[in-house]
Amino acid sequence: MISRFVLLIFVDVLLAFAAFFSAAIVRFGYVETTITLFDFRGFSTAVFFAVVSIFSSQLMDVYDFSKNSNKLEILINIVLGTSTSFFMLSIAYYLEPSVMMGRGFLIISIALFALYQFLWHCLFLIYRHHPQFSQRILILGTGPLAQQMGQLVTSSFNSYTLTGYATCSSNESNHSDRENNALSVPPESILGSSDQLVAVASEARADTIVVALSERRGIFPLRDVLHCKLKGIEIMEAPSFYERVHGKLMLEHITPSWIIFSSGFRRTTLLTLFKRCSDIILAALGLLLTAPFFPLIALLIKIDSPGPLFFRQIRVGGSEEQFNLYKFRSMRQDAELATGAVWAQQNDPRVTRIGLFIRNTRIDEIPQLFNVLKGDMSFIGPRPERPEFVEKLKIVIPYYSKRHFIKPGVTGWAQVRYPYGASVEDAVEKLRYDLYYIKNLSVSLDLLIFFETIKVVLFGRGVR
Repeated sequence: MISRFVLLIFVDVLLAFAAFFSAAIVRFGYVETTITLFDFRGFSTAVFFAVVSIFSSQLMDVYDFSKNSNKLEILINIVLGTSTSFFMLSIAYYLEPSVMMGRGFLIISIALFALYQFLWHCLFLIYRHHPQFSQRILILGTGPLAQQMGQLVTSSFNSYTLTGYATCSSNESNHSDRENNALSVPPESILGSSDQLVAVASEARADTIVVALSERRGIFPLRDVLHCKLKGIEIMEAPSFYERVHGKLMLEHITPSWIIFSSGFRRTTLLTLFKRCSDIILAALGLLLTAPFFPLIALLIKIDSPGPLFFRQIRVGGSEEQFNLYKFRSMRQDAELATGAVWAQQNDPRVTRIGLFIRNTRIDEIPQLFNVLKGDMSFIGPRPERPEFVEKLKIVIPYYSKRHFIKPGVTGWAQVRYPYGASVEDAVEKLRYDLYYIKNLSVSLDLLIFFETIKVVLFGRGVR
């Protein structure tokens, strides 16, 4: 999922430059454009055009696969994206006329970028859905887990085609064997047994075999799977395939050995240094830009309800160390006097009128940038939870404490992919995303979360 997202953006960046210089040729001619290409002003303007165009496309869900399943949806989102970039670039050119290349140039460059982008995304759509280009999946197993993987393949927006299932035969007749071979899939989709797995995979032209066995001890066809692996067929466990499709972990079927031997869960010194430097820069910049508004925010909070300006609460951070988290107060001063620690609810009566506004706009989160500067938090990471909830969740949710291996964040993968959590069930779902982030920690994933966070803030998604 991440690789396809990066591919789309990378090609769009190239197309933005192509549209910019194509418009320059149309407007000024080939010779003058060639000279402009090597001019610092011209090149910096092209970079600015590309950045704004990609940002606007991300803002309007051009890179959301679930919202671009046909050509009409692609066209609508691209029109919205280019309209947004036209608005942003017009304001920028008005404020700084020196970066403008000339009258009419803006319209031509944006129109060309919209055309190039539409053609490229339609081509990408064909690649995603055409059976000839899709990744062909053979599932080893016929039980409930295999059925779940089959539904995942057929219902996803990704480029996968289900070729069928293979039964897992065994001489032993135990409970695990019966569970793995319990027929939970359509009989007509069964292509053969694991004894002929190589032949079955070759006939189905399978690119990937997903091992969907609830229990593998004593029944796993090691020799046949090894032969398929050596023939160039990708072998994946069900939790790994679930992770690839959904962008979260399958908590019910991951084991300590899967975590140990799976790729990921690595933090290099260089990546840790990069995150800390970017945290300091982003937090300092955020505080610098929002500081002029602090007096107005303070006045509104004080007028609306009595109590302190800042809300301070104990949260659990990296390595389960506790720290004081700071926010602008959005609830009554005595919000938990009678109830103690409770989850926030939809339309929470404890929230004040101004508090509702600053929560919807995420203004109440700004003081957490001080926590980032102090080193208690990172800009991106799992959200810090209250110790009262952590102790309860660690008891009922496997692997919950693993989310504390890194510093918590102001925003995170779970925050941009799932609404505000207010129950144990929500905590389980958000843990799937948190562990996925920890496993796949990278600069590209942080950039994706950063852009998605901007959309969440602007459109008020997931507020409670």
